[in-house]
Order: sequence, then C-alpha cells, then structure tokens
Amino acid sequence: MKYQENVSLASLTTMRLGGAARYVAEILGQDDLVTAVEFAREHDLPWFVLGGGSNVVARGDFNGVIILNRIKGFEKLDEDDVSATYKIGAGEIWDSVVERLVDAGLSGVEAMSAIPGYAGSTPIQNVGAYGQEIADTLVELEAYDTDSDEFVVLDHDECGFSYRNSIFKDPATRHHIITSMTLKLSKESPRPPFYPSLQKYLDDNNITDYTSINIRQAVIAIRADKLPDPAETASAGSFFKNPIVSRAVADKLLADFPDAPHWEMPEDKQKLAAGWLIDQAGLKSYSAHGMQIYPKNALVVTNLSAKSADDLEKFKSEVITRVQEKFSVTLEQEPESL
Repeated sequence: MKYQENVSLASLTTMRLGGAARYVAEILGQDDLVTAVEFAREHDLPWFVLGGGSNVVARGDFNGVIILNRIKGFEKLDEDDVSATYKIGAGEIWDSVVERLVDAGLSGVEAMSAIPGYAGSTPIQNVGAYGQEIADTLVELEAYDTDSDEFVVLDHDECGFSYRNSIFKDPATRHHIITSMTLKLSKESPRPPFYPSLQKYLDDNNITDYTSINIRQAVIAIRADKLPDPAETASAGSFFKNPIVSRAVADKLLADFPDAPHWEMPEDKQKLAAGWLIDQAGLKSYSAHGMQIYPKNALVVTNLSAKSADDLEKFKSEVITRVQEKFSVTLEQEPESL
C-alpha cells in the first residue's frame, strides 16, 4: 500500500476548503486498514477516516494520515417471503447501493437516494432523509476497534443511534472504523404517510403507485431541484441540523410564529426546521465571506469563492447569531470538522 504525501484536503472534500494532509492512504481491505493504523501509530500521528468528503469540513492542514475507506462488498445473506438481508462494504458508493436494492424490489432506503458519499459513512451520523434513517434497516455492522485492535461486530442497539448521531460520531466513544454493515430490507412497497415535501411531490405529479422505484425517482427529482450538485458547486450538503428543542422552547416559538414547521420527537421534544428559521431570520440567499445560503434550500451553505475555513467559520457564526437573536434557538453544524 502506498502513501501519498501533502495532498490537498480541498481535493478530498466537497466544500473544497482546507490545507494539506501529510499522508493519504487508500484502503481496499481489512489488512490495508490495520497497516494504515499501524503506520500512523509508528509515526506518532493521528488518523482520520474519509469517505467521499461530502459531510466533512477541513479547517486547515492535517498533520496525520487520511484513510480513504474503499472496502467493497455487496452480498445477499438471507431472504424470505417478506425481507432480504444484505452485507454492504463500507467503500461502496451509497447511491449505487440504494439503486441496487431498489432494483431488487426492496424498500427501506429508497428515500435516502441521491445522498452523496460512501456506505460506511451513513451509520456515523445516522444519515437520513425524507423520513428514513439508516438506523431503520441496519441490523449490525463490522468495524475495527482501534482500542482493542480487533475486528468486532456491533448490533443495532450497540451503535447508539439517535438523531444524526451514533457512538461513531461522539468523541467520547469514537474508536471504531466501519468496514461493512448489514441491512434488512422489506419486500413490501413503501406506505404513506410520507414526509410532507415528498408527499407534495407525489400529489403534484399524480403518483399513487407507491413502489420503491417511484419513491426513489421522486426523491432524486426533489433533491436535484433543491440541492446543488457537489461536483459542480462546492458544498457539504445540509450544513445545519434541524434543532431538537424542549416542548417549552417550541411552545414559546409557536406562540409567536404559529406557522413554524415542527415535528414530535421522543422524550417530549420537538424538532424545528432549520431552513425555515434561517429564511425567517432574513437570511434567504445571504452571502458573505465568499459563502452563501443556497437560494433553493436554506439548510445548504455553498462555497462561492472562499479559500479559507476561517471564512466559513465567520459566515456560520453570523447565521447562528441571527437565528439565535430572533428565535432563541441555537443552530448546530451538521458536517464533521477535520
């Protein structure tokens, strides 16, 4: 396995910011992964596992080893009258995985179509879209435990999934490198109620045959209209999390803004729409420091001309402050910082 030196992080991340990585290693199997971690340890360097770079923001230089996880695999493990179970390599392109599963007549991940990146990244922040999350179908995953230096299998509950979070994202519990995951998909067609914007698209286009293929095509069309293509426009996808707040905070906001979108969450909490908050704070299409709120989707921040992560930090801070001042709600960044 070869190590590239002084590689531009802007070339490895879709926001196209950052300095240089001291080393970059592409791993194709478990042996490569162990070797890369040992190399980092021998040189007393940190390591960071990177998929497609679509949910990561590089802040500057990284004096360590970037591990590009490219471990392949797509294997049907089990099947019965109502479901099928597949083992997916972490280095598989996620949307290709969704396409293959949908083409097999399965449902459970079709609403997560057209999400950029690799399969192994999806459990880290419990990736989700239009009412589905990877936690809904994940049975277990295999990972390299860098504390014990052994490959382990973690079941669904051991992953600690919550909204856009898991043990693989929390710094206190982050010591696994995901190599594969096992998903159990349904043979039944998707059933309403669907996520509101998805249902609106279906209604507007007179789509009543709710197959996983039709849902996938609808999601692809919605995303193409509302989200920039990271291959063409520098962006890290959804940049702000939809905030989850206490019922008391939500009730106070709704008393002043009764039309504010909100959803019931466990533990008597409410999820608010970050995009709505940003727009209502007067930030629609707001641009500064070479960055811009994407005109078609306020959750998305695009890099128009910024060269430094400092520009992004200034821009993010201004957006968070404006929303906090108007609604007393604090937005949080969704992409991970490197």
